[in-house]
Amino acid sequence: MISAVEKKYNDLKKYIKSLGKVVIGFSGGVDSTLILKASVDALGKENVWAVTGDSESLMPEELPLCRELAANLGLENGNFMEIKTDEMSDPDYRKNPVERCFYCKTELFGKLREIAKKVGADHILDGSNADDISDWRPGRKAAGMLNVVSPLAEIGITKNEIREIARELGLPNWEKPSMACLASRIPYGSEITKEKLFQVAEAERFLKSLGFTQVRVRHHEKMARLEFLKTELGRVVENGLIDKINSRLKSIGFTYVTLDLQGYRSGSMNDNISKDGK
Repeated sequence: MISAVEKKYNDLKKYIKSLGKVVIGFSGGVDSTLILKASVDALGKENVWAVTGDSESLMPEELPLCRELAANLGLENGNFMEIKTDEMSDPDYRKNPVERCFYCKTELFGKLREIAKKVGADHILDGSNADDISDWRPGRKAAGMLNVVSPLAEIGITKNEIREIARELGLPNWEKPSMACLASRIPYGSEITKEKLFQVAEAERFLKSLGFTQVRVRHHEKMARLEFLKTELGRVVENGLIDKINSRLKSIGFTYVTLDLQGYRSGSMNDNISKDGK
């Protein structure tokens, strides 16, 4: 008898096999990596294209990780692509409304559609999962408009199940912390600028260099609000780290550095937004 994990993965492969040739929006996170793995297993690497969008809201070090993951899963030559996305040229995106992700995903998926036409792929896939359905995800509206398929959501696979399946498959990033775009650190209504994205990237890179695993630096203009895992909150005040953190983040451009006592939580900027965006 096969395990529940094996059944979920088999169901995922069967679903993807029915789609034909696919182009995958590949972020290098565990969700899209599982989609890529299942697609290669179901369709063969020659029928799969993984595309990573490079923009100011992506941590630069994520790009080489995407290249390495795609190569490990057998994609080479033209089957892995890096493209520049230019959402920052869209004033609606820069205004940072609650539907910001709609404009970002419209830019990305639009370019993926062009690639799909060029290579003769039948569908575009993303890594949205079953948990995303209950959260505020305006990017899903863009996915619907451009006929992007979300196999993990369609099969009903949750984030915890994704990690379990990825671990069983031996995917190297099965426990990689979630990595949302840098723009998600900026409160809705506060303009997105390259300077703010740079400050967030520099601050989070520094905190990870200190050994913190899952961190968010929320950018409230002159104030940085830091979110750590609750299990790591105590480390902030150990061995002079609090002074190091305060000094480094002020050198990046923040005037005030604060600690969020609720700890890290995905999508904390959505706390005052309902599922329908109100």
